[in-house]
Amino acid sequence: MLFSSIIGQKETKQQLADLVQQNRLSHALLFLGNEGSGALSMALAFAQFIVCEKVNGKNKASLGPSLFGEEPTEAIGNKQLANDACGVCPACVKAHQLIHPDIHFSYPVIPKKSGDKPVSTDYIGEWREFIAQYPYGNVYDWLQFIGAENKQGNITAEECNDIIRKLSLKSFESEFKILIMWMPEYLGKEGNKLLKLIEEPPPNTLFILVAENESLVLPTIISRTQLVKIPPIDAAQVEEALLQRTKLSPEQARQIASVSEGNYREALQLIQHAEEDWQSLLREWLNATLKTGPIAQVKWVEEISKLGREKQKQFLRYFNHLLEQAIRIKLMGAENVALPENEFDFAQRLNKIAGISQQQAIIEELDKATYYIERNANGKMLFHALTIKLNHIILEKTLAETW
Repeated sequence: MLFSSIIGQKETKQQLADLVQQNRLSHALLFLGNEGSGALSMALAFAQFIVCEKVNGKNKASLGPSLFGEEPTEAIGNKQLANDACGVCPACVKAHQLIHPDIHFSYPVIPKKSGDKPVSTDYIGEWREFIAQYPYGNVYDWLQFIGAENKQGNITAEECNDIIRKLSLKSFESEFKILIMWMPEYLGKEGNKLLKLIEEPPPNTLFILVAENESLVLPTIISRTQLVKIPPIDAAQVEEALLQRTKLSPEQARQIASVSEGNYREALQLIQHAEEDWQSLLREWLNATLKTGPIAQVKWVEEISKLGREKQKQFLRYFNHLLEQAIRIKLMGAENVALPENEFDFAQRLNKIAGISQQQAIIEELDKATYYIERNANGKMLFHALTIKLNHIILEKTLAETW
């Protein structure tokens, strides 16, 4: 994967190139980015950049400092001029296909049958296919891709032993050995087996950990890594990518980019439901919750529970988006918030029925509901409970008007 194929993130790409060019690269990096930011794609592109023969080839004709700032051993080609891998040398071709012998991968897996002690290489075929299809996918997508259903994925003790074994070997083709560990949040206490290896790795060995939630990564591992933050993608860049890579109209691309809030995975999910009238569904819910009463609420919950988890999540995401825009209007002034006319009007109505603290409380409840939906919560029970909470949060500010 090339840096140029990743949406946005210009500053991060330059930062990573500079780490190599200026010999400031740690032996262990932690790429920290929210879902849909492209953190995994960035790690794949960075690994390809390092093994690229034109960027970092074994050219013994001229000597220069090594990748990790040690004494000169072998030159690093034209690294002073390169900000991306070439994409055409044999190393790049293998890295792109995820078959380079010196780039190893670790990720959450499940036992294929009872009693199994799985390691990541058991799923390497599925991994290559998943990355090709879902470069911005999350761990839920991956576990469903390998048929986990309700099983919990893990990075196992056996996987840690396999990592130690693989990285103890000499590199095959590249000057460097690289391990990309995706979602170290799924690494339990057995991860302590890797501490010595991370702290004192063999020469020219690089760890790249790719995480979404720093608080769930073992502190002993975090303390041994150099942090590289991957920010959410700029909305304008998401919009541009959608226009280039999909058949959306400019208006649809703009709206989806705004709602996705820098999460390109979310944007792709929204495309599947671009024709859904979330606003009408939300209007019905608010009317049932605040005015028409229990019978209408039960009818609405029946309707939403039939939509399936992905659509339910997109609906909650849309409501969150409108609440956030309503808060922006209050804090920044209506003239400073650019929204489609129908969304602007809806956000103004939300400001009439709820203050900022109430809107923030609703956002928290919607986030919790999304979390539970991802973990197979019963749709009817969840939305009944959410309706009651919504009513309690804004009860005192309910207006008599109908939406």
